[in-house]
Order: sequence, then structure tokens, then C-alpha cells
Amino acid sequence: MTRSSVFLFPAATRVYSCVRVVCLRGVCGIRTSESMSKRAKKNEQEAGDGDHDNGTAPAAKKGKKVKEPEAPILYSDPPDKMNSKDGRAANMKITSWNVDGLRAWVKKKGLDWVRDEAPDVLCLQETKCAEKSLPDEITSMPEFPHKYWAGSDEKEGYSGVAMLCKTEPLKVTYGIGKEEHDKEGRVITAEFPTFFLVTAYVPNSGRGLVRLDYRKTWDVEFKAYLSDLDKRKPLVLCGDLNVAHEEIDLKNSKGNKKNAGFTAEEREGFNQLLAAGFTDSFRELYPEQANAYTFWTYMMNSRSKNVGWRLDYFVLSSALLPGLCDSKIRNQAMGSDHCPITLHMVV
Repeated sequence: MTRSSVFLFPAATRVYSCVRVVCLRGVCGIRTSESMSKRAKKNEQEAGDGDHDNGTAPAAKKGKKVKEPEAPILYSDPPDKMNSKDGRAANMKITSWNVDGLRAWVKKKGLDWVRDEAPDVLCLQETKCAEKSLPDEITSMPEFPHKYWAGSDEKEGYSGVAMLCKTEPLKVTYGIGKEEHDKEGRVITAEFPTFFLVTAYVPNSGRGLVRLDYRKTWDVEFKAYLSDLDKRKPLVLCGDLNVAHEEIDLKNSKGNKKNAGFTAEEREGFNQLLAAGFTDSFRELYPEQANAYTFWTYMMNSRSKNVGWRLDYFVLSSALLPGLCDSKIRNQAMGSDHCPITLHMVV
């Protein structure tokens, strides 16, 4: 039998703590509210020590000074370079943006920013919108008389890419010629007189890496597709490639090595693409630039703290590098969990 009684010491003893006596099978113990309070405080402190990668400081241990959280290190997009290294003036401007839902992005005034940016070609990823459901605000845009859309055949509101052009391409194709991939609406290719433009929304390996094997297959077959195009004309690849290539390309590299977007397999896939004769235009111009990201999760105020990833790229054939002027990260543009990127080049 268990019995629990509460006693108070006489006032003359000057002890005001509540004492609980617990007898269990002949064994008695005394616990004061003061000792319980200390244990609760200790447990609270220990629980705070488990926080990581969320921009908050752990609870201070007793007797130690509280460390102030570090101020975020922000990236400032420098002035645009409008000439190539050999002095030629840029004559082609391409913007790419993962909009994380086209209809919501339009409501957030994303098109106002696009009009101010005024690219020759606008490429969008993760539109999540069937062509029949496209907002009038974008289908009627006079700035881009030539518009092309691709979406998932099986899941409405999933994946999807778009390409809007001021000048009509010679030819436009959809997918990479592999049904397994093309049914998800991830690639549009436009042929222009001197180059191909490919916009892509590369598959995410998923929470728990459930699609990592599929992603590895995609990387091999997508590289083969791009290499075949490159034999005909040089190309520009733009879009959300869903990989942070090097540790400099994300804030918390140590804690993400087993997470989608920074696995060894995905990074090696990007290595193989570069080895096939393609170049990451941003790193070509800014090889040591840290804290330059294009994606921030909506959680934990990640964007204001600049806890992000660089997942969006302009990748160029080596033959186009002499005409590269600038590769921009427009991190002040809002409306999505990604920001837009812009390429200036001579073609």
C-alpha cells in the first residue's frame, strides 16, 4: 500500500517548505518543494540544450553569461555587370524563378516585379497549375506574346514549368524523351538561332530520401539529354536544380549531409554535369561568395536570418562563357520561398 501525507514544520523552525512523505512498502522518503523546483529548473535547462539549426540560442547554464544570438549575415546583390570580359554589351536577359504555386505568386504581385525586371525570357518552376487553370493576369501579358507551359499528367497542382518569351523561338519541345520523367512536367526546351534554353524543375529526393534512387536515375538521363543538345548548339540551363553543390552553397552544411538537396549522391550528380562541359555561371563569376542563397524555408524566420540554400542556377555550355556578363541573385524579391535569378549574356 502507498500512503502520502503532507506535514508543515512548526513556525519556530523558520522552515516554510512543504514536505511530502511517501511510504512505499516500508520505505519512506522526504521531498521538499524546494528540491522539486530545482529539479524542474534543471530539466528545463537541459531541454533547451537540444535546439540546433533554428537560429535560437540554447538556455544559459546557471552562473554563465547568456550569449547574444549572432546577427544574420546577409547577401547584397551587387550592381549588374552589363559587359562581357572582352567588352561586348549584353543583349540577352533571362530570369528564372521557382514560384511555389503560380496562382498564389500572382496574387502576391510577382508579376509587378517581373515587369520591373523586364527580361527577354522568363522561366518559371513549380507552377503547380494546369494550363486550363492559369490566371488571366499572366496568360494575357503583352510583354511576352509567346508562352509555353508544361504540367504533370497525373497530379494536378504538382510540379510544372513555364517559359515566356518576347521573341518566338525556332522550336519548343517538352520533356527529355523519357516517359518516366516527362509525365511530371519538369522540362521545357526552346531553340533560338544561336543557343538552346532549357528550364527545369529537378525532382526533389524527398523527406527521408524516398526518391533518391529516382533522382540518381534522373541526373544520369538529364545529363545525357543536355549533352546531346550541346553537340548541336550551346545551351543555357536554368531553374531549380534541387542541389546545393558545395558547402558554401548552404548555411548549415554539417547538419544537412543526409538531407535532400545536399546528399553526396546529388552533389556528385552535379559534379558529373559540370565535368560534361558545363559551368555554374554564378560560381564562375563569384567563386568565393558566401551567404548567397536562393531558397529559404518558411519556418523559423529563415529568410530574415538568411539561413538558406542556393538551389537555383544558370548553367552554361563552355562555348557560351565568353559572352557571360553577370549572374544575379535577386534576393530582395518576395512572393515565394525562392527568389528569382537573372542572367545577362551576349549571344
